[in-house]
Amino acid sequence: MPVEQAAGLVTAGPVWAVRSSPPFDAAGMDGIAVRAADTLGASETTPVCLPAGGYDVVDTGDPMPGGRDAVVMREHVHYQGDAAEIRAAVPPYQHVRSIGEDVSAGELLLPEGHRLRAADVAAAAAAGVTELLVRRRPVVTILPTGDEVRPIGADIRAGEITDTNSLMLATQAREAGCEARCLPIEPDDPVRIAAAVRAAVTGCDLLIIVAGSSAGRDDYTARVVAEHGTLAVHGVAVRPGHPVVLGAVGGTPVLGAPGYPVSAALTFDIFAGPLLAELTGAPPRRRPRAAARLARKLASPLGLDDWVRVRLGVVGGAMVAAPLPRGAGVLTSLVRADGLLVVPAGLEGHHAGEQVDVELLRGVDEIAGTIVAIGSHDLVLDLAASALRAEDPMVTLASSNVGSLAGLVALRDGLCHLAGSHLLDPATGEYTLPYVDRMLRGADVSVVRLVHRDQGLMVAPGNPRALEGIGDLTQPGVRYVNRQRGAGTRVLLDFELGRLGLAPGDIDGYAREEPTHLAVAAAVAADRADAGLGIMAAARAFGLDFVPVTQEPYDLVVAPGAMDSPLLAPLLSLLRSDRFQASVTELGGYSTKEMGRRIR
Repeated sequence: MPVEQAAGLVTAGPVWAVRSSPPFDAAGMDGIAVRAADTLGASETTPVCLPAGGYDVVDTGDPMPGGRDAVVMREHVHYQGDAAEIRAAVPPYQHVRSIGEDVSAGELLLPEGHRLRAADVAAAAAAGVTELLVRRRPVVTILPTGDEVRPIGADIRAGEITDTNSLMLATQAREAGCEARCLPIEPDDPVRIAAAVRAAVTGCDLLIIVAGSSAGRDDYTARVVAEHGTLAVHGVAVRPGHPVVLGAVGGTPVLGAPGYPVSAALTFDIFAGPLLAELTGAPPRRRPRAAARLARKLASPLGLDDWVRVRLGVVGGAMVAAPLPRGAGVLTSLVRADGLLVVPAGLEGHHAGEQVDVELLRGVDEIAGTIVAIGSHDLVLDLAASALRAEDPMVTLASSNVGSLAGLVALRDGLCHLAGSHLLDPATGEYTLPYVDRMLRGADVSVVRLVHRDQGLMVAPGNPRALEGIGDLTQPGVRYVNRQRGAGTRVLLDFELGRLGLAPGDIDGYAREEPTHLAVAAAVAADRADAGLGIMAAARAFGLDFVPVTQEPYDLVVAPGAMDSPLLAPLLSLLRSDRFQASVTELGGYSTKEMGRRIR
């Protein structure tokens, strides 16, 4: 391949220098070429004057004139007419690049199995190499399957999904240095899938069949591979990604990837990545690893290697890992992940605060610039995260939505910088501060008011159940969706139920939990529930109606010593910004009159 096109590929043989570089003695600086012996004795008090003809003017890279063996920098030369005055003696070969200084003809420049970088192809060209013998890019073909799968951009009806897996897997293949091709979607028809597989394997080095790898009625991948080639493995002890298929058809490796996106991405990393590295002749690309403290308890099933994506930050000088939602279909967990934590098959999980080994997906400097917020979910934090990143790409606000109570516990244990809280104390009617006094007794924490926000019942457009308040949730046939235990919104619900003399068991759906206001709103919008308590902004995001219940403060509890830290400075400055406050108001249901005010 021409050297100009070889970057990123791997050498298939040693690369030898065809010529020396530089190919002649060359001036290393702009100045004058001289005989070093002619400058002996030169000093500030006894300068040496070289007459015209006793030196040659040269520029960087010029061949050294015959009889000259040193260069005096232009700024060290003082001219007296045509004579050049030298005020310091120079040694032989000062500022001279000798022939072959970089590489000599016949020298080994690059070994076999070396992935070519920008400097490598430049050095090869300098050594006279015009073509390089390289391993070609492996060709990866992706075959999506499924009656319910539709191309990107197609209208999606109930029961249909967009083919995002092909795009993701093709991009992963290209990032691994491969050529990627995506085939049209095949329906759940074993005859058609088999025909597509037989046609595809003749023109690729790895075929990835997307979906159909499990044991459902329309899962045909394992059967097709077994009937038309060799089925090596069906199912592995990995979560997510358990129903993977590994085999070969016509001598071409075939990977049957599960249809869930997190499973598909993971099976590519585990199985396709090392194979493709082997085909290119280069070692697999290894990510750096680091030790981190776990931000909350993490349960894991025995018998499976459990791959958990985490958000990372540095708190109190130690890296902290907050597990992300673990569903195999939660594509956003891939987007937000800073690292990968593998819980081995023999462990049932880890306790909060336990030290774990994490594979880093982001650079250490980026992780160090992450503000770790654990606690209650609020859209203002999401908005702030976007605004901070727009101002400075090295600043990240990473929120882990576990509820107000769990956030204060994480703050107490030194696992976050901020805890978002709107916990109502039934005894006093105050928010957050009583819990801070009880749970963080004696800790030098600060409390900053973020917003006041409207909490109410999110209901379908037109409020078909005619709900007017919390008391109506006990009406026959009303389906409710709740927040998780420890969430301030759930505490508010319990307080209102107690005030009305109602019990949680009176509500159909009280035990059904969602982790965020948006998830509650999504359940109502999908008609999987008639109502859920949440903020007005979430209701507006899904086009729902809103029945007000109360207006409450939402506060940020700040870890000891963090209030005046450079890490939090961009966030605190953002909260005082008129522009940011205006964007919060546009969300609906928020008052920013006290935003950024320190209340403790």
